[in-house]
Amino acid sequence: MKVLVVNCGSSSLKYQVLEMGGSGLLAKGIVERIGIPGSFLKHEKVGDDKMVLEVEMKNHKDAIAHVLEALLNEDHGVLTSLDELGAVGHRVVHGGEKYASSVLITEDVVQVLEECSDLAPLHNPPNILGIKACQELMPTTPMVGVFDTAFHQTVPKEAYLYAIPYEYYEKYQVRKYGFHGTSHKYVAERAAAMMGKAFNEVKVITCHLGNGASCAAVKNGVCIDTSMGFTPLDGLVMGTRSGAIDPAVIIYIAEKEGITADQVINILNKKSGVLGISGVSSDFRDLGQAAEEGVERAVLALAVYALRVKTYIGSYIAEMNGADALVFTAGVGENDIAMRELICKDLDALGIKIDKEKNNIRGEETILSADDSKIKILLVPTNEELMIARDTVEIVEAL
Repeated sequence: MKVLVVNCGSSSLKYQVLEMGGSGLLAKGIVERIGIPGSFLKHEKVGDDKMVLEVEMKNHKDAIAHVLEALLNEDHGVLTSLDELGAVGHRVVHGGEKYASSVLITEDVVQVLEECSDLAPLHNPPNILGIKACQELMPTTPMVGVFDTAFHQTVPKEAYLYAIPYEYYEKYQVRKYGFHGTSHKYVAERAAAMMGKAFNEVKVITCHLGNGASCAAVKNGVCIDTSMGFTPLDGLVMGTRSGAIDPAVIIYIAEKEGITADQVINILNKKSGVLGISGVSSDFRDLGQAAEEGVERAVLALAVYALRVKTYIGSYIAEMNGADALVFTAGVGENDIAMRELICKDLDALGIKIDKEKNNIRGEETILSADDSKIKILLVPTNEELMIARDTVEIVEAL
């Protein structure tokens, strides 16, 4: 079955076409600046050169239409007819408490996603726009929603509740939800396979480290805790996000600066993290170079980032009463050799020991741990699109 995987942002759209049970990835691309002057589409058929189309795209329907045209193009397309698409899988950030797994998209599902938009105001609305655009252009093609939050719905109540009046959970569903779930599930499954063990028989700590970052504790095939919370702002220090802070800091800064709480939240989302500490960049490649050149705040930013990851690794080992594997994935986790080493430094007492020579690698699935490390350290490139496609095929084939 050929599956179109769609990931809509507010002004962007990423896509892939995969032939499941066959050739795998056939084509991929991105549309940027939707609704903004200078919009364009970058399309790549596997094995061919990239194609760039600069054309005005007023909305997500325009963007999807141009994506479909590219996929049908005689020269760089991978489809002869839209009928070849067996389904469309949509990445949806927030499914609230309603969805603990992927679902066939119906009118009722779209209504629930709209109700969840208060929980993910930056993400769910464009996700919904992408779904509606695809439904309009491909009305007979099954659509499946795959949720960032779904994998974390197995987290027990004592781990997802905040210690605030219980009525706020009952009335407004204020709780930890967690994100990056599709990635955490994929790399945890791969970790089990790499160790030759069943997924439901291993304890895995997954570190999805990119510009956005989160950790998860996966015990016997289910997630029991994760670092992101009610929003993706919680948990680890990130590229531009602060991660966990004392909530009183928000009001304190607002009063001192004469700004609103909303403005402080914006600062915590877009001007904080390693960018805020270093004053250099949110890009870890720039930070690494600055650190090598002796920029003290760049060195400090990297140290703060690594220490926060360490604390979650330690807490999850305690929470699961041990671990079989520690997994690094996403942009920083897969490619930043120095950061992986810094995170693993001085974790010998917990059974974590990295091999510097094995660690000298980027973007390849491999084992990084020393031979005498009690916990395996693994590098697993994430593949959220493949997970979305797998879930999509499973649901559609069961219809």
